[in-house]
Parts: sequence; structure tokens; C-alpha cells
Amino acid sequence: MEKLRVLIPKGRMFGNVESLFADAGFPISLADRTYRPSLAADWLDAKIMKPQNVGELLELGSHDAGFTGIDWIRESGAEVEEILDLGFDNVRIVAAVPVGTSEAELRQKKLVAATEYVNLAETWLKSRGYNYRILRTYGATEVFPPDDADMIIDNTSSGQTLKDNGLRIIDCLLESSTRFVASRSALADGEKRGRIEELAMLFRAVLEGRNRVMLEMNFPKENFEKIASGGEKLPAMRSPTVAPLYGESGYAVKIAVKKSEVPELIPRLKKLGASDIVEYDLRKVAP
Repeated sequence: MEKLRVLIPKGRMFGNVESLFADAGFPISLADRTYRPSLAADWLDAKIMKPQNVGELLELGSHDAGFTGIDWIRESGAEVEEILDLGFDNVRIVAAVPVGTSEAELRQKKLVAATEYVNLAETWLKSRGYNYRILRTYGATEVFPPDDADMIIDNTSSGQTLKDNGLRIIDCLLESSTRFVASRSALADGEKRGRIEELAMLFRAVLEGRNRVMLEMNFPKENFEKIASGGEKLPAMRSPTVAPLYGESGYAVKIAVKKSEVPELIPRLKKLGASDIVEYDLRKVAP
């Protein structure tokens, strides 16, 4: 079978994608100064590329699947299929101006907008009716105002870098995160589509596992039978796993729950009669 050609994003997205592959069972090995990592699967072929290029390369058909922010898909206009929103590297694409700059000042002149997002900026600036010129940047966009630009259109996670550089946000163009995307030609190939769907299933299992823990506990027989026959219901993905304890003195119970539920759930379980409660992490959860 032909290998599935996957694009791994360079830069800040790399760490989260690398961790995702490792937890899915395909650790990435990457030597210094190389762009051809090896993965622990003989059917995968990977290449490191800037996320800005991923969408267009997939559209061209030179690769089958990859990872990039939805901001770069929208910016390039690449015709690809989104398989899974991984929820990593959440950013906003925002328009920001120097603190103290008013809307009236922006409209009194032909403003200069510095940005890496030329197409997104063009669409937004036109929709707002500004008289403008776009200045294409190649990183560190926040340093351009006030000397070299009146406005920037850039990505931000917390907005702190913008504040540190004397800028204030006036609008949000787009919210973005890392997506697993595929070329349409690859999805039209039955074998490649199957491999892409297998990867997506494993990635979902990893993400679900990261959000849940397993709780194991013991219940006295009378307490658990009251719970089973009464209105109190133990949380679980479908239903608790229950096994009798030696000597039929009670039951061993397992429940997979969301991590966010645990602080309130353990005290509640203790009140219901649970003892010997043990919590541990899950690596994958495939419902």
C-alpha cells in the first residue's frame, strides 16, 4: 500500500501535534536540522512544514493530510476537508491599533495595516469601509505601530503581547485552533481515507482520555443496592463496571468520569458509602 503522506506543522504547533502522535502510539523521531521525521508506523510518511503552507500543499495533492490552524486555511482559501478540531493553540485573529487612536483618526487618512494575514485583512478592511494599504509582514507584527503602521491584524492568545506594545484590540476577525485536515484527492482514495479515519479515531480517543479519569472504589453491599434501586445514579460514560468482592461483602465499582467532575464527585461518593477510592489517568478512551 502507498504510504499516507502527512504534514507536521513547524513552530509553536509542533509540540502539541508531536504529543498527540506519541499518545496515539506513533512517536515522532526528528533529528536536528531535518524536515523528514520518522514515525513508528511503516505506513506513515511525514514532513515538517510551516502551517501557512499546509492547506495549499494538501489542495495540490502532494500530501494527503496535515495539521494547521483554521486561520491559515481561511487565509489561503485552500480547498481541503477538516477532519477534526484538536482544540490546540487557540488564538484570535484581531485588529489592533495604538492605545489612544480613535476610529475618527483611522478614517481621516489612508491607513497602513501591517499583517501576515493579507487576504483576511483585505476582506475585513473592505467590509469596514476603510481607505487602506496593506503592509505584508513576516513575524513580529506588533512592533510596526505607530512608526510604520496605523493598525495590525495579527493572532493573539491572551492579548498580553499587544498590551505590552501599547496596542488595543478593536475587533476580532476569527477564532482559530489547530485542525487535522485532509486533501480531497486522498479522501477519494478508499485505502487512504480508511487510514485517515483510523488516525482521527485514535486522536479522538487520546483527546477523550486526556479529559477523563478512572475512579475505582468499594461499596458495602447494602449501600450499593440502595443506590442501584434508588434515585441516586453514579456518573459513567454508559454505566458503571461492577464486580462482587471476595466473600460477597460488597462490590468493586469502576467509573470513567470527566476530570472536572472529580472534586465534587469524591465527597459525594464518600457520603454514599464508597471507600478505598482510587483515581488514575486514562491514555485513550474510544466510546
